[in-house]
Amino acid sequence: MSFVRNSFVAAAAVAVSLGASSISAKSQEFINVLTGGTSGVYYPLGVALADIYGKTIDGVQTQVQSTKASVENLNLLQQGRGEIAFALGDSVKSAWEGDEEAGFPAKLEKLRGIAAIYPNFIQIVASQESGIRKFEDLKGKSLSVGAPASGTELNARRIFGALGMSYDDLGKTEYLPFGESVELIKNRQLDATLQSAGLGVSSIKDLATSLAITMVSVPESVAETLGAPFLAATIPAGTYEGQGEDVPTLAITNILVTHSDVSDEVAYQMTKQLFENLDSMVAAHAAAKAISLDKGPMGVPVPLHPGAERYYKEKGLM
Repeated sequence: MSFVRNSFVAAAAVAVSLGASSISAKSQEFINVLTGGTSGVYYPLGVALADIYGKTIDGVQTQVQSTKASVENLNLLQQGRGEIAFALGDSVKSAWEGDEEAGFPAKLEKLRGIAAIYPNFIQIVASQESGIRKFEDLKGKSLSVGAPASGTELNARRIFGALGMSYDDLGKTEYLPFGESVELIKNRQLDATLQSAGLGVSSIKDLATSLAITMVSVPESVAETLGAPFLAATIPAGTYEGQGEDVPTLAITNILVTHSDVSDEVAYQMTKQLFENLDSMVAAHAAAKAISLDKGPMGVPVPLHPGAERYYKEKGLM
């Protein structure tokens, strides 16, 4: 009887051990999705992406991390502290080149591309009472240019430079995330905010429902001066409450980026499940309507991950 009991205990121990081993093996793959501030577009899309991956990729655990966006995300990827990140195309290009002024003291050689996704639009919104209508009207006014060294702030610096201006031309420069910038405008403590985001960003929607706003135009010549990945673009009339006409501005493609230590299979699945579940991305934010498979491998300023490349080849795009 003792022998039977001991055999049962031993068998149970082996079963528990095998079960633990199986659980351990399944939880070895971890996908941390690096996004941006919670009032931007990266965050809701990142939440949707993590949900998609958690449901469709066997044996992975997912997490969403709110960050200061592009520059921080790319540095975190290089350090292996995330598996996929949203970033602006010009920031990705600067990271690959090791542009110290842009926040990259050395080339981030581990970066690999997953997909070009939707465009960010430079959206400068001012309180109507500030009198700001066009970019040059910002002289002597107070402007928030985004979190320090964020992708948005890099965009701001480049636009000022292309127009022969600098932050010194402003009455006051604030370095704040989208949500905080909007709160200061509501409280009459700030004239305007520059936000690089998908159309319909929640922070500007919130502001437009609180007070009369003006969407500030950026001349088409800036896109010509800066070149790729900047493009001339338009914020369509009616994008925000009280916006009665089209507003010329710039657009920059967003990129989903990973790193070379992510396995080919996981990178393949991250690419595949993104494009096969676009309806869930669109449900999270309308900016995802601009994501399309045929544009996925185009204009990515770092090498594609072999896993992503495999998916595009399957679809006849490479």
